[in-house]
Amino acid sequence: MSTMQPLTNDPLSSYVPHSGLSIPIVTILDREGRILEDQQRAVVRFCIQDGRGADILFAVGTNGEWDRIDNAKRQQAARIIVEECRRVSEREKIRPVEAWIGVTAHTRAETLENLEYSIALNADAAVIAPLSITDVDDVVELVTRDLDAVFARAGKMIPVFLYDNADIAAPGKPQHLHTRDVKQMSQLPYVRGIKVTASKTELGNYTRAASHFKLAHEFVIYAGNAHLIFDLFSPPDGVAATAKHYWNRYLTGHSLPYGVVAGPANAMPREWQRAWQWCRKQDIEQMPRYAKALEEFRDACSFTRSGVAYVAMIACLKAALAEFGVISSDAVANGTPELSGDERRIFADRFQRLRDKWARVLEPEWLSQYDGAAGERVRANQHG
Repeated sequence: MSTMQPLTNDPLSSYVPHSGLSIPIVTILDREGRILEDQQRAVVRFCIQDGRGADILFAVGTNGEWDRIDNAKRQQAARIIVEECRRVSEREKIRPVEAWIGVTAHTRAETLENLEYSIALNADAAVIAPLSITDVDDVVELVTRDLDAVFARAGKMIPVFLYDNADIAAPGKPQHLHTRDVKQMSQLPYVRGIKVTASKTELGNYTRAASHFKLAHEFVIYAGNAHLIFDLFSPPDGVAATAKHYWNRYLTGHSLPYGVVAGPANAMPREWQRAWQWCRKQDIEQMPRYAKALEEFRDACSFTRSGVAYVAMIACLKAALAEFGVISSDAVANGTPELSGDERRIFADRFQRLRDKWARVLEPEWLSQYDGAAGERVRANQHG
């Protein structure tokens, strides 16, 4: 039986999740798979961009290679990212950037251990992908009973966001959470939303369902298929566009995403933040401009091997950060697709050409920047 208080006594009643850009931050490793703490902190600062980048940093998610590093490293990355988010927000006097921790592990026991650790870190929220945990058959039981027990032991709750991504579902599991289960879990005082990495139709299943949830608190939806925002927010312009506009509204139950979770924003935090802003304003001039720039980056990460096209996105994100000078090690975890030497050189050339182009066609104040000298000063202050 649940030990939680009823929703009328919800201890998170005043919590309002950040809307906007959530960046699932990459985990910086050396060639032996060890986390490079100073470089990880530099990536946090780069993603925040002095307040022009991330609204939320999502640690140890898919882009953080959660399924390819051990649990000790998951917790290490979580600690670094929470600490650095706090330091940057306090030092720069900007709106606090929320640090969300991906607590998902391969087993139920490690997942719950990670939730306990996130509470101890005072993380802003935990993110859990129930279908990725190999020894969990009943996702509702996990979220209602097991998470409840962790919060009861800790004497404290933090918000929890569900994560639905068919690409990381454990073998034998359904590809997506059932909306009836999401509705049931959404009634809990700590479950505050869901990140959905899926097609527009699948996303629409959740947004339509959410519009009928009877809640004592807000339950929000973040689009994990980030490029969908240009489609979903596109205003009607002409007969075909008007038809598409109303079809989108039907699919989503007239409820648009509360935010966007964009992995490529690791390399383009300002550009993705500005794209989100223009989408929210439904600006028909600026939206296509940013959509094209962000698509160009995705294309730059595409290669062909033995006649088969593939996208080594995580490797390219780390390579882009290295090209900026944010990190020196662009190593990926064992099992993550990596770039060959030739592909790495090709990507560097593509990325530089794109940055030159974006400097001509995008708003200059919304081009991502990195001040290496400032980073060195920060590290000196930390160690001094």
